[in-house]
Amino acid sequence: MQPNRFRPILALLALIVVLPGSLLASSHREAPITALDRTADITDWYAFVSFDHPDRVTMILNVDPFLEPSNGPNYFPFDPNVLYEMKVDNNHDGEEDITFQFRFNTQIRQPGLFTGFVGGLAGIPPITSLDGPGSEGLSLRQTYNVTLIKNGKTSNLTEGKTLFAVPSNVGPQTMPDYQSLFNQGIYELGNGVRVFAGTVDDPFFIDLGAAFDSLHFRMGVGGVLSPQVDGDDTHNYAPDAVAGFNVNSIVLEVPITWLTVDGKLHGAGDKQAVIGTYGATSRPKITVRRSPATALNSGPFRQVQREGNPLINELIIGTGSKDRFSMDDPKNDAQFANFFLNPLLATVFGSIGIPVPPAPRTDLLPLVIYTAPICPGCKATDSGPIADLLRLNTGIPPTPVGSQKRLGFLVGDVAGFPNGRRLADDVVDIASRAVAGILADPVKFGTPIGDGVNTNVEGFGTTFPYVMPANSGRDSHHVGPGQEGCSGQPGGICPVQ
Repeated sequence: MQPNRFRPILALLALIVVLPGSLLASSHREAPITALDRTADITDWYAFVSFDHPDRVTMILNVDPFLEPSNGPNYFPFDPNVLYEMKVDNNHDGEEDITFQFRFNTQIRQPGLFTGFVGGLAGIPPITSLDGPGSEGLSLRQTYNVTLIKNGKTSNLTEGKTLFAVPSNVGPQTMPDYQSLFNQGIYELGNGVRVFAGTVDDPFFIDLGAAFDSLHFRMGVGGVLSPQVDGDDTHNYAPDAVAGFNVNSIVLEVPITWLTVDGKLHGAGDKQAVIGTYGATSRPKITVRRSPATALNSGPFRQVQREGNPLINELIIGTGSKDRFSMDDPKNDAQFANFFLNPLLATVFGSIGIPVPPAPRTDLLPLVIYTAPICPGCKATDSGPIADLLRLNTGIPPTPVGSQKRLGFLVGDVAGFPNGRRLADDVVDIASRAVAGILADPVKFGTPIGDGVNTNVEGFGTTFPYVMPANSGRDSHHVGPGQEGCSGQPGGICPVQ
């Protein structure tokens, strides 16, 4: 797409990408309630048209941030008391019409063991299977079920099947072929539905330490990127603070016809092609700890957190409102509009000489509605209420893997964020440029802001489940200043200053 043809689309994007505006980190410990409840903490939410099945949509809900791979002995099971949900709005009213629910159950198969996983020791064979022979050392094991709620009807998508969550990668002696265990965790549920759940490499990427040190980016790398760095989608020029950490991931692929309002496939120009998505976690209203007896949970589920567009709650919502935002429904998001009129990060950019539009920033109002260009077929009457939903036009085909761009929609890759979100989309740089004003005027306010971290060092999967296997507890390492891990720098050494 040529730049002069792209400018009208950028202008229209101001109505869509507003909410990620002033943020520099993904949703890790962003609100007081989630800082104290890590297993219900949503780190990232993704939704995109499947690369190898363009008639399907893949949704990924990642939870439980910064999992250190070596942190045994029980590592990182999903929380059986948390209800994990993927929600879809398909009639543009800002409320979920379709919900996929995931519940986990924990088994302790060998209660005498001091650790959840052991193999190649004391007569216990290495763990080579999630069930049956070769699974003897898999003491802490989790199963889960998938439930679909649509049109008031509940369907158990896993009836007759036992699904096992893939455990963390303890190390090569315990799990000598971890890739095989990972592959065993991919399940076909029939009718074009696939599911995976387990501990994986965290696909998010950012120079987190520099971002939270009051935007103290590495000199000559972050801040305003050079053309060389900005145009490089495959190398990192600053340390990725998330590298080497794991996250718990639930991945679901379903036919598009399951998600659209009329159960049909639509072209990109039809409003029926566009859906709104978000992930949520909830807990029972009342939990009573009764040790040594098991906890008693009662009452309806109450939402702990939700995420649609990435990066919203981290730095744009005031701390006094973060818990309310986390627990409220997207349809009520108009109440948070004042946080977008004069974003603090825009003031910071202006103070260091980066041109930004003056306040009030109407281009950054939370007008998260159904409209062009994500929904070119939508009229004003179809826009729906302001609601934080990650909108996806299912009629836009996936960009081939080798042609995908980290800056997504901003550089003409219309299958990328904010048209849904893929794992490789650099939402940090996209969001930074949005708050600097690129959506209001890409010429006047198009400063190439970024952190110099352009990709995940562990890479990304090109087919389902798209996430990568968990980092090894024995052999993994993290990336930091002065260490290897920045392939765009001399010798691969990350800059310190």
